[in-house]
Amino acid sequence: MSGPVKVVVALGGNALEDKSLPPTAQSQLQVAHKTAQSLAQLSCNGYELAIVHGNGPQVGRILLASETAAEVTPPMPFDVCGAMSQGYIGYHLQQALTEALRSHCRAIPVVTVVTQMVVDAHDPAFQNPTKPIGPFYSKEQAQALAAEKGYTVKEDSGRGWRRVVASPRPRRIVEIGTIRTLWDTTVTIACGGGGIPVIEGEDGTLKGVDAVIDKDLAACRLAIEMEADVLMILTEVPAVAVRFGKPDQVDLGEVTADELERYAQAGEFGAGSMLPKVQAAVEFVRSAPGRRAVITSLDLGTRALAGECGTRIRA
Repeated sequence: MSGPVKVVVALGGNALEDKSLPPTAQSQLQVAHKTAQSLAQLSCNGYELAIVHGNGPQVGRILLASETAAEVTPPMPFDVCGAMSQGYIGYHLQQALTEALRSHCRAIPVVTVVTQMVVDAHDPAFQNPTKPIGPFYSKEQAQALAAEKGYTVKEDSGRGWRRVVASPRPRRIVEIGTIRTLWDTTVTIACGGGGIPVIEGEDGTLKGVDAVIDKDLAACRLAIEMEADVLMILTEVPAVAVRFGKPDQVDLGEVTADELERYAQAGEFGAGSMLPKVQAAVEFVRSAPGRRAVITSLDLGTRALAGECGTRIRA
């Protein structure tokens, strides 16, 4: 493979929050600085990077703050809350990564692109909202909100009732031209939280919708559109595992897309955890010859790219 290796990195929630710390902006910035050290090491090893991050906890808190203050100021639409989370998470990451790169004597720009992601208005996901967002409510509170605001609400695993929104597939990155322009000189943070979901009218106008796009599928879309060499998905575990959490758990090393798909069909991966990561990896490696994907933890990223650990997926 000639030239620098182009890598799109998808950061899981653990790369932005430490559950042992209170969920404040200051604690998130502390975690961002730790995350940035690992990302800077990747850059110093010669990889060209773009970064996609999740926003689940953060956008939930923004939404809660907006709804709590509804008597004082009108609440923000959900797509605007997503844009706000992209801005402030991106700010923390670009500040931390700029500092980390400078400490490694690699002073290159880092920029956040507030990114819109086109979704299909007729995606079946809109008919079956499943993604929980925001606070928990009693059944009576949830039903009142549904009647007042038209929310779809569902009971969430015995913990209470929550608003749920659709999770459509990402189709097209609106700002992809800008990201391409920046790539050769800049580390770009893009498609945060999966991107702001928008639908496109016949006249080309864009309109935000209440939805959450899976961050890993959005990273896959970015990697495909950027013709990246590697999609690296960083999560809380060192590798994809079968029989996860059981005495006979097996971590997967080098695997094919077909093998992973068979494990997925056998129900080995949780729908809300590892499954979307596996699906994104499989889709990416099959999108063009020679592409590969890596799923591992943040601290093992450099070694996993070198083929020493983690789960490495090829077509």
